[in-house]
Amino acid sequence: MSEAGELQAPLDIKAIERLLPHRYPFLLVDRVVELSDDKIVAIKNVTINEPFFQGHFPGHPIMPGVLLIEAMAQAGGILAMRTLTQKGAAPADHVIYFMGIDKAKFRKPVVPGDQVRLEVVPLRKGGAIWKLAGKALVDGAVAAEAEFLATIAKK
Repeated sequence: MSEAGELQAPLDIKAIERLLPHRYPFLLVDRVVELSDDKIVAIKNVTINEPFFQGHFPGHPIMPGVLLIEAMAQAGGILAMRTLTQKGAAPADHVIYFMGIDKAKFRKPVVPGDQVRLEVVPLRKGGAIWKLAGKALVDGAVAAEAEFLATIAKK
């Protein structure tokens, strides 16, 4: 955070844990490399040690598409939390709820060893309900994309 309390990239895992309530194995954002009012770029490193690979699919591990959507939503949550810090509110007093998914598409499998670049932009922001559009990319190719709704609430 800057001296004024505004969130700025890069954000490491410790900073992300101060913003999101998620913890292992459900924290799916490892690093934030770009953050502005109109975009977030975050990274998810995918390793064979991920717990979901034990059952999806043994011998041919593929990251579940719903977890790619969740990772995009978590990145969007960090983007929304940025507005709270700009208004002087404490992220620790708030939570982001994922409300809906639209236009989800899965384009290519994500496998162990991939680094997923999560790019999320707001379509409608501020207020109680946010609409966001996200893409999950691996080596520049879109692996998944979706639009989703989220809301910020006091704990």
